[in-house]
Amino acid sequence: MSVRELVVLGTASQVPTRHRNHNGYLLRWDGEGLLFDPGEGTQRQMLRAGVAAHDLHRICVTHFHGDHSLGLAGVIQRINLDRVPHEITAHYPRSGQRFFDRLRYATAYRETVALTEAPVAADGVLATTSGYRLEARKLSHPVESYGYRLVEPDGRRMLPERLAAHGIKGPDVGRIQREGFLGDVTLDDVSEVRRGQRFAFVMDTRLCEGVHALAEGCDLLVIESTFLDEDVQLAADHGHLTAGQAGAVARDAGVRHLVLTHFSQRYSDPEEFERQARAAGFEGELTVAHDLQRVPVPKRQ
Repeated sequence: MSVRELVVLGTASQVPTRHRNHNGYLLRWDGEGLLFDPGEGTQRQMLRAGVAAHDLHRICVTHFHGDHSLGLAGVIQRINLDRVPHEITAHYPRSGQRFFDRLRYATAYRETVALTEAPVAADGVLATTSGYRLEARKLSHPVESYGYRLVEPDGRRMLPERLAAHGIKGPDVGRIQREGFLGDVTLDDVSEVRRGQRFAFVMDTRLCEGVHALAEGCDLLVIESTFLDEDVQLAADHGHLTAGQAGAVARDAGVRHLVLTHFSQRYSDPEEFERQARAAGFEGELTVAHDLQRVPVPKRQ
């Protein structure tokens, strides 16, 4: 049975707190695991969340600030210690290659795993598999930063009433799915497009074109909301979003489930982030993330 869910490993911004670890997010997408922004302490959070090194297939780093990347060294060494049998691909801004190299070889260890480096240099498609297309979009932050978007290919939904009207049943249903026609009946006559699911991961950034492009039509959007709206100028100065801005982005993009995260330690009431996102007009499902939480990708409509 396929599983599509977000496992939240950490939700703090620059400074961790007693209740919030530095960043870390695992997206389970059927049989693959994509680890986003492993900050300091990610390896331990994986243990607490029941995530193994064998669950990882891709590591996606938005940018090289410590709260988004200092956990890379431990995660990479754990992958090698556990001798993960499959290839793992790492995506990160090409401009931060020197930081990736330092983290990958921070200390001595025995390399046993094929870790493929696939740095990001521009907007575009990073990888295409049978289950998804992984894309990147540049964001607006003091250091080069990219957000990630995962898009499932569209499929087809068979319509029983149309199949019955054409007298198609049993093995013939599979035949028309494979071949696209059965006699004079085409696949379009008995089915409709089933839109593929979409996920986006948007971390440290001001409002910019890339934010909106990543969020467009998402079933699940994970987005930073470091500041509350009363600190909007502070957010802009440091290259971040407010809760209200994140809510407005999700509203305009038609997002189904919004996950707010990456909270500044200056705030003590997490519910205020939800109130401000709602005040911006977002009416879909909304989660103010906390560490070790599991958020399912919404079921198909």
